[in-house]
Amino acid sequence: MSNYVFDDSNITWRTLDWLPHIAFFVYKVDEDNRIVDVVFKFASNRKVMLHRHKCPYVTLVMQGELRFYREDGTHKETRPTGSFVSGPADGEPHMEGGGDEDAIVFFSNRNVEDALYEFLDDAGNPVQVLSIADFKAELAEQISSGTYAKVEGRPA
Repeated sequence: MSNYVFDDSNITWRTLDWLPHIAFFVYKVDEDNRIVDVVFKFASNRKVMLHRHKCPYVTLVMQGELRFYREDGTHKETRPTGSFVSGPADGEPHMEGGGDEDAIVFFSNRNVEDALYEFLDDAGNPVQVLSIADFKAELAEQISSGTYAKVEGRPA
């Protein structure tokens, strides 16, 4: 069986200065239906800051494997390419990261009230939140910079 690599050459990855080891691209923010669709690229053999999901979500691993770590940093679970998982709001705090190659994972966040992700310090205290407004602003920036049009199949 052939192995395929997800072609992300048409995606202009975005990053946040305070959040290392992860890049993202926002596909859609639907405030009426409270859905935010985004794809994340998790750096290989790295962990993203401790966090919890504040809304229900579904994920699809499109490249690599997504590794999960408990709050204490110990390995909890690995999801290989093709894994489709749904998760609840306010689950256990955890870290995520790519395996031996970057992991590319599609997230569809559902029933978003405001916050999607709450980032925590080492003591488990909230230090940063990413909200629907943050993703809406990122999507607007993608559109205004012309990086969104080519993904949608429209001329730039």
